Amino acid sequence: MRRWRALIVLGTAQFLMVLDTSVMNVSISRLVEDFDTEVTAIQAVITLYALVMAAFMITGGRLGDILGRRRVFLLGMAVYGVGSALTAVAPTLGVLAVGWSVVEGLGAALVLPSMAALVAESYHERDRAVAYGVIGGLAGAGIAVGPLLGGWVTTYLTWRLVFAGEVLVVAAVLCFRRAIPPSPPSGRRPGLDAVGAVLSAAGLGLGVLGVLQSSSWGWVQPRNAPFTVLGFAPTLFVIAAGAAVLALFRVRERRREARGQDPLVHLSLLGRPALSSGLMTLLSQNLILLGLFFAIPLYLQVVQGFDAFQTGLRLLPVSVTMLAASLGAARIGRRVGPRRVVRGALLTLLGSVVWLLATIDPAIDDAQFFGAMALLGLGMGLLASQLGNVVQSSVGEQERSEVGGLQFTAQNLGSALGTALIGSILIGSLVQVFSTQVEDDPRLSDEARRQTGIALEAGVSFVPTDQVRSAAEQAGLPPSEVDALTESYASAQLDGLKAAVLATGGVTLASFLVTRHLPADGAPGKGPGPAPTSRRPGRRAGPGNPGNPGNPEKGP
Repeated sequence: MRRWRALIVLGTAQFLMVLDTSVMNVSISRLVEDFDTEVTAIQAVITLYALVMAAFMITGGRLGDILGRRRVFLLGMAVYGVGSALTAVAPTLGVLAVGWSVVEGLGAALVLPSMAALVAESYHERDRAVAYGVIGGLAGAGIAVGPLLGGWVTTYLTWRLVFAGEVLVVAAVLCFRRAIPPSPPSGRRPGLDAVGAVLSAAGLGLGVLGVLQSSSWGWVQPRNAPFTVLGFAPTLFVIAAGAAVLALFRVRERRREARGQDPLVHLSLLGRPALSSGLMTLLSQNLILLGLFFAIPLYLQVVQGFDAFQTGLRLLPVSVTMLAASLGAARIGRRVGPRRVVRGALLTLLGSVVWLLATIDPAIDDAQFFGAMALLGLGMGLLASQLGNVVQSSVGEQERSEVGGLQFTAQNLGSALGTALIGSILIGSLVQVFSTQVEDDPRLSDEARRQTGIALEAGVSFVPTDQVRSAAEQAGLPPSEVDALTESYASAQLDGLKAAVLATGGVTLASFLVTRHLPADGAPGKGPGPAPTSRRPGRRAGPGNPGNPGNPEKGP
């Protein structure tokens, strides 16, 4: 049992951070009410959290190499605890964004890459595959407990108690820090490329910002944009600026590596087929999951009128089957190979998306919805059981933190894009369908169409139909036209939700293209290829670079 103590502490951190996100997703309606805001504002807060993690995850991984992985893990937990405490007492949406999205996001960016590296360091061969299966299972458990616990606390008490409880869990992890063995020194401490860190964060930030704002700015034709570029919406220009900054980052990192200087991340790692395939599949997995977990609570809470606890109950099948599959499928991967398991998982996800599309109706069929959610959890659990081990087993010991940074960058970039892109498709489809139905409905007068057009130009949000009815009545429309507008909006809501879910199905299909280089054999723990103990430029100890054998782990 002693050899698993480290896994208990590290797994608790993983559980905590997944729990955090799932609680926020199931509490969307209450957050909108408490902060007197709109769904799109909460969408921005959720996306910002994932974006901060994605933007700084590579830097967090590099800091693990510089300061020691155990030390950075514990530092990150402390920062995360401060963010949880600030979130618990947040009086405004702005403070919530600072505490949850920024401070907790930065803490997670320090914790997660070091956690992945510490698991890989602490366990080998079959134990490593089991350890990553447990980590995936605990992620499933966080998703399981999050909607149910968060829904119950949000409905009957307050969502703030969840974040206050997180502070206690962080304190417990810090108290048991000695269960995590210190990492041995691995030669010279690398330097931190601060300019590269800024470029990577800015590039990722601009890209996701453009996708996030597309729902209000418009993609090409400007709707509610703060400015235009040559008469067009700024969305694509902001995304292009992000891509340009990332291109500069790539040139800088290649140049530093060629000169023997320490880059922020060795981009040559991405040339390893198994690693790049694993990272792309991780990105797809989180895009699909977080996209659905943004859209589905809106269907349950806004369309069906369920409270947070009722929503959590209906999401429970996802959590239970994901937990079971995450814990049980590591053994299957050793027998048939990760590639087959991942492709089977994607087929399962595709089936769940099709099933879910059939259940999105004005009146929910609980049995059908239960089945779709259970199938979704099964597919996600199968993915979670394989990908962490594949990614970490594709590199050598000295590269663990770097690859941990890439691993969680991919995951959180997928999460940010999932919330932003799927949310954008949902709102965009809602606006398109609603405006078309208003224009084509013979029951509506020209005045009703004019007022609706003005409202759409000012921006639209995903709100209950009662709010649409009240707004139409306050505008002085006759009862027949109020009914017509309300019916059109209700129909557009369902079409928007179906478009969002259908988009996740498209991502699932596209994900098959990136599974080609996943290991086909049944022993990923031995690595899907050479995993050298890297002697890359800037890391060699010798006459021209004597190195520093000091142990960075003499810390907390």
